[in-house]
Amino acid sequence: MKDTADRRFAALPGRPGKIVAIHLSYASRADQRGRRPQHPSYFFKPSSSVAASGDTIERPDSTELLAFEGEIALVIGTPARRVGLADAWDHVAWVTAANDFGLYDLRANDKGSNVRSKGGDGYTPLGPSLIDARAIHPDALRVRTWLNGEIAQDDTAAGMIFPLAQLVADLSQHFTLETGDVILTGTPAGSSVARPGDVVEVEVDVPGGPSTGRLVTTVVQGSAAFDAELGSLPAVDDLQRTEAWGSREAAGLAAAESPGSGDPADAGRSAADSPASTGSPALSDALRSKLEAVPVAGLSAQLRKRGLNNVHVDGVRPLHPESKLVGTARTLRFVPNREDLFASHGGGYNAQKRVFDAVSDGEVVVIEARGEAGSGTLGDILAIRAHARGAAGIVTDGGVRDAAAVAAVGIPVYSSGAHPAVLGRKHVPWDADVTIACGGTTVQPGDIIVGDADGVVVIPPSIAEEIVDAALAQEDEDAWIADRVAEGHHVDGLFPMNAEWRAKFDARDARDARDAREEGRA
Repeated sequence: MKDTADRRFAALPGRPGKIVAIHLSYASRADQRGRRPQHPSYFFKPSSSVAASGDTIERPDSTELLAFEGEIALVIGTPARRVGLADAWDHVAWVTAANDFGLYDLRANDKGSNVRSKGGDGYTPLGPSLIDARAIHPDALRVRTWLNGEIAQDDTAAGMIFPLAQLVADLSQHFTLETGDVILTGTPAGSSVARPGDVVEVEVDVPGGPSTGRLVTTVVQGSAAFDAELGSLPAVDDLQRTEAWGSREAAGLAAAESPGSGDPADAGRSAADSPASTGSPALSDALRSKLEAVPVAGLSAQLRKRGLNNVHVDGVRPLHPESKLVGTARTLRFVPNREDLFASHGGGYNAQKRVFDAVSDGEVVVIEARGEAGSGTLGDILAIRAHARGAAGIVTDGGVRDAAAVAAVGIPVYSSGAHPAVLGRKHVPWDADVTIACGGTTVQPGDIIVGDADGVVVIPPSIAEEIVDAALAQEDEDAWIADRVAEGHHVDGLFPMNAEWRAKFDARDARDARDAREEGRA
């Protein structure tokens, strides 16, 4: 057994005390994912994950997204603690090739720590040989990856957002980098999924100069299953597929409805951890204030004038009719309960919990429950979490459990009614941040949601300013008409206004504008 263990570290000076990896470091990768970090962020990998060139890696049973990431690995030669940028490279003794394998099926629950998704046995192949760091310039290093003999990744350290020496200096601010520690410096664009039978090779070199040789890893199919009694089970969504394969097209998915974005430091986040309103215009404070001032009925009328008749979330009622709801949609989709699917997607840190943990200030959690009110789709704990996160409200076309406790939280909630049963009676939490159907209308991430005692309406962000300005103008006109009716005038000819009344209204507008100008000159 000792010989087997020793072989894993054959390319290194010994077993590393720490393996530190960066989430996102290459410009090409950042551009591919549509997010660029301002500062580097990191995670640890256990030394038990190290493998040697020629070893195999298992793709666990019932998983699909084992992704390879060719990387430059730095091996520390002399301890570094609070070293400056100018001296940092002097503490690197060797450079070698690495493959930072990750299982995206387990990524969501790790929330960026990558403990399970990247910590498995064999998930950090290193080698096969070392390059003397003192003999090369760090920016000259190149990393290339081949999948079954075809080039998949090809980039140089010069294309990194954060220079190699900066990573050493930055990490040394926080803890001592000890002799033998390994830093995985991130992967360029081209990372993708490897399947059983695939062979992945990684080489780090200086073109025309020294090379590590090719680090070879073969993927095999594992047979051991995860135990649902011990922890959450593997689960994937379209965001995980997109990021594992490198693009929606490579993953066999339809073209994206809107470009992704998010906190660049959190490259390991799940779909629910990324801002839902990606690609949508921001809901500015000014626009929000105007929407709060207009009743939903007025917005509905303006939407109808523009041919949008199917923008109402039907069948939902507010727990707080006196409260106004304004925010951008963060979507969550439930599918009908099926026992095997609930076993794989319903427990642990499922899509429902991820959305409520990640909803941002001013967002509205909108839940597709197919109008099925025979169980709760949320309860007081999740309502408290949304409120604590600054959410603007919650809209579900399903039921609410612990309705009195949810109402007591104070956050605006619209639902089809109360029901005492738990989620699993009728639903499986399935997906997040996708286009959904709620109360008979389509809701996309980033759509503007407005609700009051009359109900909830969905406004496409691109026309929100036009809609609210028109609604405000109509409200002003309606208020003037109401005053005339209160004075005793007949409704006929006044509502709607005929030419005579229209002329009087326009004259009022002209008089008000003149008065405003004169007041401004005074």
